[in-house]
Amino acid sequence: MLVDAGLEALGEADTVIVPGWQPPDAPASPAVIEALRAAHGRGARIVTICTGARVLAQAGLLDGRRATTHWRHSAQFAAAFPEVRVDPDVLFVDHGDVATSAGTGAGIDLCLHLVRSDHGAAYAAQIARSMVLPPHREGSQLQYAAHPAQSAPAKADDSLAPLLEWATSQLDARLTLDRLAERAGLSSRTLARRFTEQLGTSPGQWLLLQRLDAARALLEQTNLPIDAIATRVGLASAVNLRRRFRAHLGTTPGAYRRTFSET
Repeated sequence: MLVDAGLEALGEADTVIVPGWQPPDAPASPAVIEALRAAHGRGARIVTICTGARVLAQAGLLDGRRATTHWRHSAQFAAAFPEVRVDPDVLFVDHGDVATSAGTGAGIDLCLHLVRSDHGAAYAAQIARSMVLPPHREGSQLQYAAHPAQSAPAKADDSLAPLLEWATSQLDARLTLDRLAERAGLSSRTLARRFTEQLGTSPGQWLLLQRLDAARALLEQTNLPIDAIATRVGLASAVNLRRRFRAHLGTTPGAYRRTFSET
């Protein structure tokens, strides 16, 4: 990583990223701490990757807030900063003004999430494709921590990937838990458990997020009416799409389209 600017750059940056910090327990200099506090105070977004969260904690910017870091360092992080609510099981946590992520891969997920928030789902998906990455992993998805040596290895056919790929191609259909389970060759209970284990969410919640992402892309890239988009992504009606948009994104489909439309 090549950095050609000094701490004075934090005086103008809109987003400040603190990468992995080595060694993790090393204190940041008073100058770095003060620059981060000043940047945050004037409204800059502060983002950390992996062990960089410790620097934010040293600056007091995570006090009383939920945060994450690499699972290997989460226990030490929690012990060193008891005022921070450390969540060792998620990929990233975004509060808007500060955001923390787990290991390097989760840091990329967080950065894609920020691009999606700033520039829209289609642009973030384009970047993900160029990096040969999944377009969207939710921050609540579980970290893939190492299991104890005595644990049985996961079976190859336990992966949900084929089912997820199929489901995202069928968003306009009625996808109930029973239908997903039948497609996967599992009981509904077993499928729900595997979703929780592998994705950290329920089948219904995962499916809703896929539908909202598909709706966002259609709002950005087409002039389709809102009711047509709702039907295409399996949300049935414009009223339902608007309600889901408001609940999950804090805006309306029309306002989102005006902000991110490419047409």
